Amino acid sequence: MPRVALSSPPLDPKVADLVPADPAVTTYDEEHIVTYLRLLDADAEGADWRDVSRILLHIDLDRAAGRARRAFESHLSRARWMTEQGYLHLLRGGV
Repeated sequence: MPRVALSSPPLDPKVADLVPADPAVTTYDEEHIVTYLRLLDADAEGADWRDVSRILLHIDLDRAAGRARRAFESHLSRARWMTEQGYLHLLRGGV
């Protein structure tokens, strides 16, 4: 079987307000896998969502607190989905 070169995901991609709600892994998910891992780590450490939104998602809470909260919750939820279901799609070869 020929080897396929996998590209590395960006380390700090720009985030959308909401993640895709697709039942399969999307290109967005693959580009944000590092973000998802960082979110899961921050959640496991009990980090405050405001700090995570500011540092990890780069959203200014003074200007967009609602957006920051929605983006945080959306991305964390998708990160959890990736650990429960999405990873199977990646193991099969991804998008």
